[in-house]
Amino acid sequence: MGRIIAVSNQKGGVGKTTTTVNLAACLADQGQKVLAVDLDPQGNMTSGYGLNKNEIENTVYELIIGNISIEQCLISEVIENLDIIPSNINLSAAEVELADFEDKEYILRKDLEKVKDNYDYIIIDCPPSLNMLTINAMTAADSILIPIQCEYYALEGLSQLIQTIQLVQERLNPDLEIEGVVFTMCDSRTNLSLQVVENVKNNLKQRIFETIIPRNVRLAEAPSYGMPITYYDSKSSGAISYASLAEEILKERR
Repeated sequence: MGRIIAVSNQKGGVGKTTTTVNLAACLADQGQKVLAVDLDPQGNMTSGYGLNKNEIENTVYELIIGNISIEQCLISEVIENLDIIPSNINLSAAEVELADFEDKEYILRKDLEKVKDNYDYIIIDCPPSLNMLTINAMTAADSILIPIQCEYYALEGLSQLIQTIQLVQERLNPDLEIEGVVFTMCDSRTNLSLQVVENVKNNLKQRIFETIIPRNVRLAEAPSYGMPITYYDSKSSGAISYASLAEEILKERR
């Protein structure tokens, strides 16, 4: 049965989508069958795999409001071993439309349960806010992966995210775990990045991955070419780091 990991942080610009795209691709490279779900109306994860999000008719939005089945919006083998459920700006209307739905927190969970056994991992890219879409992701997920940027305000807003996770655990998904925290956009040449890492380690009582994702030009360039970093430049420090993160996550299940 597949493990569902939601990549979430309501703070924007922390490398959330970059982490989703590249972690999913690295798990696929390791021979795992992976489904990546774009739950962000910006659709950047979809674009990150080289798809034109504006031309896709069957997206996660149509799935959530019940217009199509999950099989109808699955795009198979975007890269080897990796399928995706795409998104685009239409998803921004979902928050309003879901207001009248019964059991609206469980919609994504019910859909993913139909295909969960077909995958080793399902990775969900959450929107940069704590809205009903994020709640759906957390209710569907087995665990939450939290990317944190190596910057001065790294811990800002994190307590709110953890509080939301705890509420979901209490009311909607008692089996939800925190997969761990991964540091992103780290510049090891600066004292600030190193201080942030130490500060978070000292203040956060959560698992922190050993892998630290560097600030890397090739990693920043890859989305504009519609490729995960492992396809764009497999020798770059960004590719090596995400492969290492995938290995850490795989070790948990061995």
